[in-house]
Amino acid sequence: MRRRLIQSTLAVVLVVIAVFGVSLVIVETRTISSSAQERVDSEALRLASIVDSRLLGDATVNAGILRHQMADGQYAVIGIPGKPPIQVGDKPSGDVIHSTAKGEQGETVRVEEPRSSVTREVGRTLLIIGLVALLAVVAAVLLAVRQANRLASPLTDLAETAERLGSGDPRPRHKRYGVPELDRVADVLDGSAERIARMLTAERRLAADASHQLRTPLTALSMRLEEITLTDDPDTVKEEANVALTQVERLTDVVDRLLTNARDPRTGSAVSFDLDEVIQQQIAEWRPAYRSAGRAIVSSGKRHLQAVGTPGAVAQVLAALIENSLMHGGGTVALRTRVTGNQAVVEVTDEGSGVPADLGARIFERTISGRNSTGIGLAVARDLAEADGGRLELLQAQPPVFGLFLSRTPPLKRQPEDPTVR
Repeated sequence: MRRRLIQSTLAVVLVVIAVFGVSLVIVETRTISSSAQERVDSEALRLASIVDSRLLGDATVNAGILRHQMADGQYAVIGIPGKPPIQVGDKPSGDVIHSTAKGEQGETVRVEEPRSSVTREVGRTLLIIGLVALLAVVAAVLLAVRQANRLASPLTDLAETAERLGSGDPRPRHKRYGVPELDRVADVLDGSAERIARMLTAERRLAADASHQLRTPLTALSMRLEEITLTDDPDTVKEEANVALTQVERLTDVVDRLLTNARDPRTGSAVSFDLDEVIQQQIAEWRPAYRSAGRAIVSSGKRHLQAVGTPGAVAQVLAALIENSLMHGGGTVALRTRVTGNQAVVEVTDEGSGVPADLGARIFERTISGRNSTGIGLAVARDLAEADGGRLELLQAQPPVFGLFLSRTPPLKRQPEDPTVR
């Protein structure tokens, strides 16, 4: 591309120089020739006038007197009736420019000048025009190289940016070049890079959240299925199968919720539900794990609370808090319900050492964990709580008390606007 830009610019400049240069040479040559002829004509008339004046005054007319009246390089022949011709100067050889004038006393004056003087002057003019043309060509080449670099370098950068996007590096460059068309392409590429980066982040986040959120329900489901395979009691098989079906439904809800949050974290499907049912379901699901660890899980507080939210999402939040207490806490885990203002609050606490002081303000950030864990559970739990208008907070660090705040009043539905009203 650089070569084409330079060649095209140089071709245009050469065409312009050829057209205007040749025209200028022709005009200057004719002008110089005309000036030389006019100079010789003027000189002949001037000498004729001098000879007339001397003849009228009966003065002497000779070569010595007239020689001082002529310029160097000129030759003149004066013919006076009845006298021999008077020659002034050296007769030029070769082609000459000449002019003849007649005086009032019948004398003739012929002035000659070598045409070589005209040729030299034309040559000097051609040399000047050639130097100007050469400077124009050099300036055009330098300008073409600069312009080619200005246009080609951004295109190379944009090609590298597009290649990086294709190779999975979505970092925008935010580099502009001062050319509106190229800057527009750079804006589009940067916008695409940012969108790709958001998509990749959302996909990685979905994969991490799904891995974390599905691990515990799948483990519990596996335990239920193992119990079914180890018993011959039909009632026990039926009971365990019903629990397994409930857990499958919860798994389905977990997957739906994760996909919904991946598309738009603000999207919720809040409904009014019985908070006791979700709490008891979680206690029943986690009691075997706590019993195996030699610990207990209990519930207390105000009963029959109606909360607004997505039951599956609330169950996932409570599961994350219960699992966090199982992994990092100690002693009995208690789920307490209370009412504050227009909100139902579920507090999850245990008898462990609590949250370290250096993690208290960052406990809900991703990858933040006090032990060897993913650091995703509490972050996902907060996102799920906020998706339906609730919130999850660390109320107390030692002993740890986490509070899930849910609205007790269904949100008002916005009435659709009447399209006829303006």
